[in-house]
Amino acid sequence: MSFDSFDFKSALPIINEDSEFFPLMSSEDEEEMNNEELPEVLSILPLRNTVLFPGVVIPITVGRDKSIKLIRDANKGNRMIGVVAQQDVGIEDPTFNQLNQVGTIALIIKMLQMPDGNTTVILQGKKRFMLKDEVQSEPYIKATIQPFQEVKLKEDKEFRAMVSSIKDMAMNIIQLSPNIPSEAGIAIRNIESTSFLINFISSNMNADMAAKQHLLEMNNLRERARNVLEHLTVEIQMLELKNQIQTKVRTDLDKQQRDYFLNQQLKTIQEELGGNTPDLEIENLRNRAAKKKWGKEVGEHFKKELEKLTRTNPAAADYSVQINYLELLLDLPWNEFTKDNFDLKRAQKILDKDHFGLDKVKQRIIEYLAVLKLKHNMKAPILCLVGPPGVGKTSLGKSIAKALGRKYVRMALGGIRDEAEIRGHRKTYIGAMPGRVITSLKKAGAANPVFILDEIDKVGSDFRGDPSSALLEVLDPEQNGTFYDNYVEMDFDLSNVMFIATANSLSTIQPALLDRMEIIEVNGYTIEEKVEIAKQHLVPKQREAHGLKTRDVTFKNNVLEKVVEDYTRESGVRALEKKIGSLIRGIAKNIAMEEEYNNAVTKEDVERILGAPIFDKDQYENNDVAGVVTGLAWTQVGGDILFIEASLSPGKGKLTLTGSLGDVMKESAVIALAYLRSHAAQFDIDQRLFDQWDVHIHVPAGATPKDGPSAGVTMLTALTSAFTQRKVKPHLAMTGEITLRGKVLPVGGIKEKILAAKRANITEVILCKSNQKDINEIKGDYIKDMQFHYVTDMQQVIDLALLTQKVKNPLDLTIKEDLKPVLN
Repeated sequence: MSFDSFDFKSALPIINEDSEFFPLMSSEDEEEMNNEELPEVLSILPLRNTVLFPGVVIPITVGRDKSIKLIRDANKGNRMIGVVAQQDVGIEDPTFNQLNQVGTIALIIKMLQMPDGNTTVILQGKKRFMLKDEVQSEPYIKATIQPFQEVKLKEDKEFRAMVSSIKDMAMNIIQLSPNIPSEAGIAIRNIESTSFLINFISSNMNADMAAKQHLLEMNNLRERARNVLEHLTVEIQMLELKNQIQTKVRTDLDKQQRDYFLNQQLKTIQEELGGNTPDLEIENLRNRAAKKKWGKEVGEHFKKELEKLTRTNPAAADYSVQINYLELLLDLPWNEFTKDNFDLKRAQKILDKDHFGLDKVKQRIIEYLAVLKLKHNMKAPILCLVGPPGVGKTSLGKSIAKALGRKYVRMALGGIRDEAEIRGHRKTYIGAMPGRVITSLKKAGAANPVFILDEIDKVGSDFRGDPSSALLEVLDPEQNGTFYDNYVEMDFDLSNVMFIATANSLSTIQPALLDRMEIIEVNGYTIEEKVEIAKQHLVPKQREAHGLKTRDVTFKNNVLEKVVEDYTRESGVRALEKKIGSLIRGIAKNIAMEEEYNNAVTKEDVERILGAPIFDKDQYENNDVAGVVTGLAWTQVGGDILFIEASLSPGKGKLTLTGSLGDVMKESAVIALAYLRSHAAQFDIDQRLFDQWDVHIHVPAGATPKDGPSAGVTMLTALTSAFTQRKVKPHLAMTGEITLRGKVLPVGGIKEKILAAKRANITEVILCKSNQKDINEIKGDYIKDMQFHYVTDMQQVIDLALLTQKVKNPLDLTIKEDLKPVLN
């Protein structure tokens, strides 16, 4: 029984202005209560964790808003409510159909406002009823009810003996349970009514809600008494068994148990005194080590270190260091691998779904999977994805891990300057930690994850060491099978890890490190590719991030193309994603403010939300002035076009270079002028011009640093155009390095440059014949409207680039008369 759930002190008479009640009901009270007429409609209070029986007084803390309103309304009226237990206690706000069919009419004796803000109401059960139909559900449940038909009982000797047994068992339980107050026994002895006694004990005995509800629904008092007697019999047997066990435990302490107890006390005393005692952690470490799959050498090393721990004073500083070291050894995935998924078609689908384009990278991954499927023990390749920001290099690693069914870990290398970040610190140092390679493998929980080395080109070096040199061992398939971390002090096998490095440029990567990686270029996207990426990935992602559905906002291809062309200038899609996010936020504002809007975004909507176009394509097409040539450049964010301007002014042949040019680019200008002077006759230029006119070469924008040899052909063409006053063919761009002999040499970054030219509506491109192989690697659909001229020397460039017709020489208006013949 659980009489302690009932406050027997509250069972004393409570007298206030309105009411006086006694919780112990007499037979006369019960008869009077049974003769009371039931109301047709009753407010229903659902109970979550208790069942109210007729005649029983219970306090209930009301927490639901509906229940609080019901109690307050009823307390102002006749104070009669219906109390029904809900079928599922986990439901916060039960409906009419989620209540049991049988409940108890209750009288609100008193309503108390507790100091903590809760409302407690004291209820007394009156008589049982059955629910019929729901009248209302708000603000609380009201229902029509009907009387509960109970079988009239004719008391005989057997029934009286059963009731007497119930009372005796209840008293016995009270004596066996020290937690039940003595007032419970007094209450039971003073109960005269048989049915109230059964109800009182049913309400307070140790049974679940389903059992109590079953008792409430039983219409035969004899059967109810028998059921209560069975519950009490089981409960008293359990109490007797518990007491027997407790007595046996107290009396059966033998010598071994006493010695163990005393030894534990001794250990505690010794720990307080700083003595050398084994710790429970040691046993836990030993048990965990028994389950590891590590090799014999590692196992012996761990055992040796564990023995060292047992000899260490727990109060010493080295104790925690040793504990951390042993836990790291246990956490590392020694010979623990995830199973690779060799379904190549599934892998191809995952790669195609997550990333649009990047065919070369996908092909290399599928090749690796195919060989691994056939050979099973192939060493993992070390790939290096090189390309501008925002083209999906890092996110590609996640897709590879997903396709392979491997764990995914990423280590950002940008700004790392300490070699210990890679290889860890020695344990002798305070605050020593393992390197980030070992820490990442611990986090992955497998020895064959896909490991992303992000921004490997941004690794620095200083007096603390060179992290890129430490990476040499990590990224060498012949060495990383025995990778040595200073903290672990044991060789760890990295040969099963699939390392994928990402970089924006190869120029800053150490040559020895570069030699260990398989370089795969991830170039910028065309406008068509960006539109497809936006449709398949960016728009759904931003739509979900802003809480919108597909029906709320849609984008047509021409709208996305406008965003790409007028509001972004990049090889990747990061800026595009931000612009799409801005557009969707504009739509989300309209929806939230219930304003009318067009769910199919138009070009007008784009300009209204994003403002006027940021980039104007017209500025990239103006070559109407002699001496202005369009060149192609490579930047870390992809390709771009630039203008090289050459102008002449009266002087003494001085060369001036402006536009934040680097040394290599300045040298290209010097070479171009030197070549033009030595081949002046070939281009029909009077030699005296070079001595009587100053040359000024400018490359906008002036605040942006520029360098590299690829502007050589552009500078020579600009100078030739200025000296001959022949215009450059419109919509033409060029790139290539030149020599003093006039030879055109190949340059890099061709795909990015070509994509930049296409974005700027360039239709013809001049480049070195050796770069033809780079053009062949670009998809034909992307360059179908472009014409490429492959050259080997500058004469071919001039013939292709300059128009034969001269422009009117603006210098005729200002030059001295004796110089005019020079220009004619």
